[in-house]
Amino acid sequence: MLDTAGPPVFLVPPGSAEPGGTITLDGPEGHHASSVRRLRAGERADVSDGSGTLASCEVTAVGTGTVDLLVRSVTPVPPASPAITVVQALPKGDRGELAVEMMTEIGADAIVAWQAARSVARWQGARAEKSLEKWRRTAREAAKQARRAWIPPVTGPAGLDDVRELVSSSDRAIVLEAAADAPLSGLDLPGSGSIVLVVGPEGGLTPDERTALVGAGATEARLGPTVLRTSTAGAAASSVLLTRSGRW
Repeated sequence: MLDTAGPPVFLVPPGSAEPGGTITLDGPEGHHASSVRRLRAGERADVSDGSGTLASCEVTAVGTGTVDLLVRSVTPVPPASPAITVVQALPKGDRGELAVEMMTEIGADAIVAWQAARSVARWQGARAEKSLEKWRRTAREAAKQARRAWIPPVTGPAGLDDVRELVSSSDRAIVLEAAADAPLSGLDLPGSGSIVLVVGPEGGLTPDERTALVGAGATEARLGPTVLRTSTAGAAASSVLLTRSGRW
C-alpha cells in the first residue's frame, strides 16, 4: 500500500480488545510502540488481534518498553469471501519473504509453501522450521503494515499430494502457466467459497505436476504477455483475482 497515513497498528492476543477496556503493549510490540514509534499519551494507536478484530485505542501511559492503551471502539471484520489461498513454490534466497510480504499486503488469505520438484531451495529438517518461521514473521509484519484484521496463516512445506488435495477441495483452482491459452483475467470466479492459486518455481512445473493438478480440477491460466519471477507472480495474480472477484 502506498498510503501509510493513519495511526500505527500493533498486534495483540485474540480476545484482548474490549470496548472501554485497557491493553498493555509489551515485548516486541511495546518496544516498537514506545521506542521506535515514540508514542505519547493522548495519541491514537490501533490494534489488531490477527483473527478478525480491529480496535481504535488511545495511549494513556508510556513506560520503558511498554505502552498502555484505552480501547475506544472495536470493529469485527468477517473473513473475506471468496478466500484466496496462494500455493507458493519455494523461491531461492530471501525472495520467499518478499513474496509473502507482497501477497499479505495485497490481501491473500492463506499462503502455503510448496516444495515443487524444480524448486532450487530445499526445506528440510531444522531449516524447514526456521524458514517457515521467517515466512510467518513476514506475514505478521506485513499484516500490520496493511492494517489487516486477519493475519494469513502460512503453512508448509507442502508436497504435491498436499497441493492436489487443496485443489480438489476448492471452489476454483488456478495454476499459473505462461503458455496457457486462457488469460487469468478472463476466468469465471465464484462469488464465495475458496480459490486456490498455484504459483510454480522459476523452472516451471514438471509435466507430472501439471497433469496431477489439472487432473484434480485446476485450470491453467497465463498472467500476461511477460514472464514474472515466482516471487512476484503470486502478488500480481492475487491482485487480478481480488479485482475479478469483487473484493477490490
